[in-house]
Amino acid sequence: MTTETRYPLWEQFGPPSSFADPARTAIRAEGTRVLYADGRWRLCGTSGLWNVNFGYNNPRVADAIGEALRTASYLPAFRNSHRRAVDASRALTELCGPEHFGRVIHSTSGSAANDVTMKLARQYAALRGEPGRRLVVGLKGSYHGMTYGAHGLTGEDLGQAAYSVDRSLVRHVRHDDPAELAALLGAEGERVAAVVVEPVLGSGAFPLPETMLTALAALRETYGFLLVADEVATGFGRTGRNFASEAWPVRPDVLITSKGLTNGTCGAAAVLVSHRVCEEFERADAVLVHGETQAAAPTTCAAITASIGELERLGGARTPREAGERLTGVLTGLSGHPLVTGQGGTGCFQALRLGTDGGELPFPGVLLTVAALRRAGLTVQPGPGCVQLIPTLVYGDEDFEELAACLRTGLDEAADALLTGPLAAGPVGAAR
Repeated sequence: MTTETRYPLWEQFGPPSSFADPARTAIRAEGTRVLYADGRWRLCGTSGLWNVNFGYNNPRVADAIGEALRTASYLPAFRNSHRRAVDASRALTELCGPEHFGRVIHSTSGSAANDVTMKLARQYAALRGEPGRRLVVGLKGSYHGMTYGAHGLTGEDLGQAAYSVDRSLVRHVRHDDPAELAALLGAEGERVAAVVVEPVLGSGAFPLPETMLTALAALRETYGFLLVADEVATGFGRTGRNFASEAWPVRPDVLITSKGLTNGTCGAAAVLVSHRVCEEFERADAVLVHGETQAAAPTTCAAITASIGELERLGGARTPREAGERLTGVLTGLSGHPLVTGQGGTGCFQALRLGTDGGELPFPGVLLTVAALRRAGLTVQPGPGCVQLIPTLVYGDEDFEELAACLRTGLDEAADALLTGPLAAGPVGAAR
């Protein structure tokens, strides 16, 4: 292929053989649907990438960004501040609880926010006279991002050996086994700076069980680590609450949010820091050595403020909770399908578990199912032995009816290929 004809975009998380597929090349989006280069509008079952919580082309968010572009264009928060950044930070602390959270560190992605959080936790420990606290504990099967630090914290493989990701100061435990966490802390607790958990594991939509949440609260008291809620995916009404950690027995010391933070319009993340952590930095007048050129840009801050306004306009978590109940009903209606083994997750963050002959469907079969659903008119994301359903919080009756129909049609096509068609005896079928 010559340089003149080479497809110029390196698509993320896909092999080059899949690049330039018209059925996966988006042209425009509106509300809950996306138009692709093959001429078809498809129902979006993923809220973009878990981030378009209030619908594509949301006019209030778009207008706020446009006004910020016209009046402020670009202003940094690097050794400076600006009024829009202050206002957005105040709105975030008010939303998350000003009695608990004191300040906001702005970032440009969930991955980068996890990186700065690990730096924050280690520096906090050092300021308290515990420089040996350098370990960060995550969960097996978790997803925290693809920057170097976040990639190491992520509890999936994702090619870490090939990329030489350093995990020497990271440990992982099961999300549903408090005893494993307790054993790790019993051995290395005085070296642990933070335990970072997703309220719902991003890969597979597995909520943390109550036993784990109770254990985290008690173990924090015993060992003194910072408890971090990575709510990149679960924030802004995604699980039926403004933030999933609102239901925890204790508040996290640090809360990370992104995705729905700007309704997907800007590369943005925010790290909300509790008063007790802020006070340690204030006591020493210590500098957190971190900065990002585009963090807290005026357009980003306008989008944050507008997105908070949209969440409030929806009635807080009431409408998202109702949407989650509707989604649960749609997925429950698929029980008994030959490919469906169950469902999991919470709110508008759920997964349809897939399998054959009592076993989990191998990943090639999941990808085949995703392709069949796309042909049926629905876009979803693959997960381990599942397809993930993360609809926008503004799905209406027509959207849920279409979702149910597309799921049934696509699953029937996939089942025919995997269970009775020519693929049944092939690699995917053989793995059953």
